[in-house]
Amino acid sequence: MDKLIHGLAADSTVRVMAAITTDTVREAMRRHQTSPTATVALGRVLTGTLLLGSSLKEFDRLTVKVEAQGEIEGIIAETLSEGKVRGYVKNPLADLPQKSDGSFDVAGVVGKGMFYVIRESGFEIGLHREPYIGSVPIESGEIAEDFADYLMKSEQLPSAVLLSVLLQPEEPYVRCAGGVMIQILPSANPNIAVMIEDTILHAPRLTDEIKNGATAEDLLKMTLGIIDYEILGEKEVRFQCNCSFERAVQLISSLGKTEVKSMLEEDKGATMTCGFCNETYRLNEDDLRKMLEA
Repeated sequence: MDKLIHGLAADSTVRVMAAITTDTVREAMRRHQTSPTATVALGRVLTGTLLLGSSLKEFDRLTVKVEAQGEIEGIIAETLSEGKVRGYVKNPLADLPQKSDGSFDVAGVVGKGMFYVIRESGFEIGLHREPYIGSVPIESGEIAEDFADYLMKSEQLPSAVLLSVLLQPEEPYVRCAGGVMIQILPSANPNIAVMIEDTILHAPRLTDEIKNGATAEDLLKMTLGIIDYEILGEKEVRFQCNCSFERAVQLISSLGKTEVKSMLEEDKGATMTCGFCNETYRLNEDDLRKMLEA
């Protein structure tokens, strides 16, 4: 089972988060049948969204939205506070040849565009607060750098973000995935940021560490070096959607009596596919008749 940990370092002046998300990315790929490059892009966004969410004290739903001008067109991921995440790419077949070093050209399929973070809270207890929306232009397209750019420009938090998705030619095609996010708080000693930057620069590749069995805490140790840290919490994370047959019924019912009657007479049923998880719900004639009667 995938796991995420979060904590504080350097006398509570640095926020730290790390996660292993291999099963999560595998499930996303299975559901959306994404190309290799699209799988890596989606996996990075899902992992980054989980990490960013774990750094927040209060939120009910956090959405990261990448509006891309490249072939992938867009990426959306949404996480809830209990560790569920779901997401999709607008063009799951977007793909490009690998670079000369063997890495996937995520920046190439993303291109320029906008990077949005939408944070919502209060609706689980019946409140309707205005969501917080932050945005920055996409400068990199490699996703990890875009998360760091957002944190710096929109939240004024210098950050290091490492996101990794490694593929293999045979099933399961996602060999491993995970990430680390380190946020330098305003109270931090400036030397701490320099130490962390130097440690990351000389650390082994994140992909290699995860491939060799590293845990989320191992990833933290690798990126923090000699800096002390304290883990404040851990949780299991997974790809899970909140769609259901009941929600599909509600959505189709909301189209109105005339539209439902037309589905019954012309199509003898109705079909709805969830964009976030690609699950398909089918309503037969009896389902539509009951809906009309109600």
